[in-house]
Amino acid sequence: MRLKKLLKDISIKQVKGSKEGVISGVCSNSKLVTPGNLFIAKKGRVDDGAHYIAEAVAAGAQAILTDIYDPSFKEVTQIIHPDPAAIEGLVAATYYQFPSRELFMVGITGTNGKTTTSFLVKHLLDTLDAPCGLIGTIEYIIGIHRYQATRTTPDVVSNHKMLREMRLHGCQSGVMEVTSHALDQRRVDNIAFDVALFTNLTQDHLDYHGTMENYAAAKNLLFRSLDLTKHAIVNRDSPWYEKMVEGCKARILTYGIETQTDLQATDILLHPAGTRFTLHYQGRSFLVETPLVGRFNVYNTLAAMGAALAKELRLEKIISALTQFRVVSGRLEPVPNARQLRIYVDFAHSDDALINVLKTLQELKKGRIITVFGCGGDRDSDKRPKMGKAAETYSDICIVTSDNPRSEDPLAIIKEITKGFAYPSRHTIEVDRRAAIEKAIQMATPDDIVLIAGKGHETTQTFSHKTIEFDDRKVAFQICQQ
Repeated sequence: MRLKKLLKDISIKQVKGSKEGVISGVCSNSKLVTPGNLFIAKKGRVDDGAHYIAEAVAAGAQAILTDIYDPSFKEVTQIIHPDPAAIEGLVAATYYQFPSRELFMVGITGTNGKTTTSFLVKHLLDTLDAPCGLIGTIEYIIGIHRYQATRTTPDVVSNHKMLREMRLHGCQSGVMEVTSHALDQRRVDNIAFDVALFTNLTQDHLDYHGTMENYAAAKNLLFRSLDLTKHAIVNRDSPWYEKMVEGCKARILTYGIETQTDLQATDILLHPAGTRFTLHYQGRSFLVETPLVGRFNVYNTLAAMGAALAKELRLEKIISALTQFRVVSGRLEPVPNARQLRIYVDFAHSDDALINVLKTLQELKKGRIITVFGCGGDRDSDKRPKMGKAAETYSDICIVTSDNPRSEDPLAIIKEITKGFAYPSRHTIEVDRRAAIEKAIQMATPDDIVLIAGKGHETTQTFSHKTIEFDDRKVAFQICQQ
């Protein structure tokens, strides 16, 4: 695309150099620049892209989007804008020809449940409508291609690029997990969402947002972006419901269990192989069965049904399709094993998520619940004692271990977790995660349930000096084989 065509409808201060050059791509990471690219030198929270212009030029950048003209780079065109980050999304959307406008786009935000709900939505759209792409925590799915995710919501350029690739590979819909960080950092700018979906809001990421109010305000941005023709699917049981719909112009469809809503579940029956409930919608009642286990998954199922209804799919077909859904990787995922033990791996890494999972297991247990968990380093430390309290309240035995300590001392993190315990005799400490899992498995009987929480689908463990291969599911399976 010629630079002048790319800039045609974008308001900029001035252009120094030729607009006739052909732009081969858009990039805001100087290390990824290839010949012919437009490099966006934007300011971040801790760094300034202007410091990397020389590196981008050396890599072959055709043009630079920056806030201040630098006469030392006369060989490239410089596009001057007071805030390059503010138009990065528009530049990316223009270059990739606004792919989200060609897709039925579903954006999902919330503290917990985003991943399961996104896979549910994809399943329903794939089954009942047409191929649906996915961008989320576990993986990016583009047509038949699957890529391991590097972050839940990538940068805005990557998002528009993947949405264009979805169209090229035959997708007619796209579902995205949209984090509060992504909304605050404008990573979903100029993505035209048809549906915005809110799961819940509990304490997390306060190391970034500072307060729950700021955290909620970031998520609310997704709903403020919708116009009158779009749909907001919102959890009415959440105490943050009013904040989520503040300033939202879209048609709102509510779901829940505790309050009267557009989509309401009652008569919930949990069993080890799945969940059954009665759905009430528009004056009618329907029996719903899903292979997902847990009350929290009833919320996820209702949310996904709301998104499918917004696509004008028939409710009876939606209910039928749900029975064929498969368990999501690392979300209360059972570990098959030769010892016939009931072992589950779950991504729960906040106190609310841990409570939800453990409450579900409480309803399924015959013997004891043995919980192995830790907390990540370089993240909100206030939730650590809350995680300890949650684990102790709903478990019979707790084994506190390392999660991803990152730059922090694993023992220091564990010490903060144990402040939440009221009964020291009910927990033990094992810093080495493999040893902790082995300890849980060795003490378990077939009547017990072992929950390995915190890392879920993750296949590595990150320390200050190294990252190692570590998959809770594989480790548990291997130990059971011994």
